[in-house]
Amino acid sequence: MTSKVNMRELFHGMQQEMTQKLNLLRKNVVHAPTKGDAVELSWIEFLATYLPNRYCVDTAFIVDNTGACSEQIDLVIYDQQYSPFVFCHAGVKYIPAESVYAIFEVKQTLNKRHIIYAGEKAQSVRALKRTSVPIVHAGGTYPPRPVFDIVAGIITTSSDWTPTFGRAFQKVTETLMPLQCLNIGCVLDGGSFLLKPDETFEISSSEEALIFFFIKLFTQLQNLGTVPAMNIDLYSQALDSI
Repeated sequence: MTSKVNMRELFHGMQQEMTQKLNLLRKNVVHAPTKGDAVELSWIEFLATYLPNRYCVDTAFIVDNTGACSEQIDLVIYDQQYSPFVFCHAGVKYIPAESVYAIFEVKQTLNKRHIIYAGEKAQSVRALKRTSVPIVHAGGTYPPRPVFDIVAGIITTSSDWTPTFGRAFQKVTETLMPLQCLNIGCVLDGGSFLLKPDETFEISSSEEALIFFFIKLFTQLQNLGTVPAMNIDLYSQALDSI
């Protein structure tokens, strides 16, 4: 005989656990940089726990085959299964642009300055050059996969605005250029948002902010499919022997 699990309770339990953890950090960690690092780590641990193993989550810089480099990104979701390499130098990670699925800026509060800053971070990644080469398989060769639009967003604990996603929020997002577009975001105390194809926002309740954010993010990652096969020869041209 099968039993039933209350999925609503499981989802809400996930949200309560994360909220309690971040609230504890907010109350007990006073020094701003330390608090910021701790919050970033909490989000990295959360996503790494609940996303499938094909996805890796880290703080990193993004690079392309020309040597161009993004600003440091608080939270990068990237491919672990098909990426041939991730550079790690002096404890800092550098991820090839082709391997990136999504990027997020993590802040304490949602406001105009932080949205613009997150948009600028997104632009620094999306402006990088990405390659795609054919994939050889047992039955022949798959053509190069078109590169997809990298998902970008912002994650905060609270908001400076009431309501969280009212006219003030929308006015700021309307000023962002295409490469700066924020597709998704979470304000743990106030709700989450998803930018729809018609450029309107789908908004969650504050009680289901984390649940909404995770499900919508996972759906977007699924829709992206697999990262393109990078042209590793172009990266290796930096070496004298090649």
